[in-house]
Amino acid sequence: MRQVRHDRRARPRVGAGLLVAFAAALAFGMSGAWARGLIDAGWTPGAAVTARVWVAAIVLLVPTLIALRGRWSLLRRNAGMIVAYGLLAVTATQLCYFQAVAVMDVGIALLIEYTAPAAVVLWLWLRRGERPTRRSIIGAVVAFAGLVLMLDVLTGARIDPGGIVWALAAMVGAATYFVLSARDDTGLPPLVLAGAGLLLGALGLTLAGVLGVLPMTWTFDDVAYRFGTVPWFVPVLAIGILATALAYVLGIASTRMLGSRLASFVALAEVTAAMLFGWMLLGQLPGPVQLLGGALVLVGVVVVKLGEPAAATELVEPQPVAR
Repeated sequence: MRQVRHDRRARPRVGAGLLVAFAAALAFGMSGAWARGLIDAGWTPGAAVTARVWVAAIVLLVPTLIALRGRWSLLRRNAGMIVAYGLLAVTATQLCYFQAVAVMDVGIALLIEYTAPAAVVLWLWLRRGERPTRRSIIGAVVAFAGLVLMLDVLTGARIDPGGIVWALAAMVGAATYFVLSARDDTGLPPLVLAGAGLLLGALGLTLAGVLGVLPMTWTFDDVAYRFGTVPWFVPVLAIGILATALAYVLGIASTRMLGSRLASFVALAEVTAAMLFGWMLLGQLPGPVQLLGGALVLVGVVVVKLGEPAAATELVEPQPVAR
């Protein structure tokens, strides 16, 4: 039978989890700048994200098999979770987001998707009765306000009803990522969940492309960035290995250390990381208002952490149950 673990975190584990979570946010955050270079060179967003997920799936394939060490029963017992992770947390999130930005401003679509932490808090409240504290709610509001400033959505951006629906679907996928990643009662190592989920995600995106749901066009021309021109495979490998394979493994590991609620708010730092890499690779320097927004996001994350229930800072070691 499965081990029983209460969702409580020891302070040393929370500290390590925060470091791993910020590293995951940094890795995830570089994907946009690398991908923008590909898109400017003639790639469609669908082709870029499919290449990204396939590279990550291939990179993690052998390590995933090694991590299983012949324990194939883990895949059978957790087949439903792996399928949900691959199709919702990976495929649906990417596919729905790019469908949204095809008909509406990127800032609005990203803002809607990044309401996922609020969805996680609501889910934990309704499903488990984990009512958020007043401080956590204040932190969520501060972080959300920071995102509004960072994404510059107060300057008359157009809104498309269909785009809103796609962006909300992407938000559900992102929330699913945090909720499923936090489960540590399955016996699945983070590497296995990431590897299996990404492989299913790659297959799902490829199927969407074959069916014509996701337009795919690519080119083998060199790609230009602020620091110079590089072959097309450089950004593809950077996105696949660093911004996806490494990012997903770190993200799952940190979510299991922190819990889905806190990890989802720490992940908001990805927007700050995206701006940093946007400046480094593309020369897109954020303005004072966006910098203020980035500061508010970080403040909001800290306030959410301070608002965690006292019981959530203690770890109850897993108690094995007789098989």
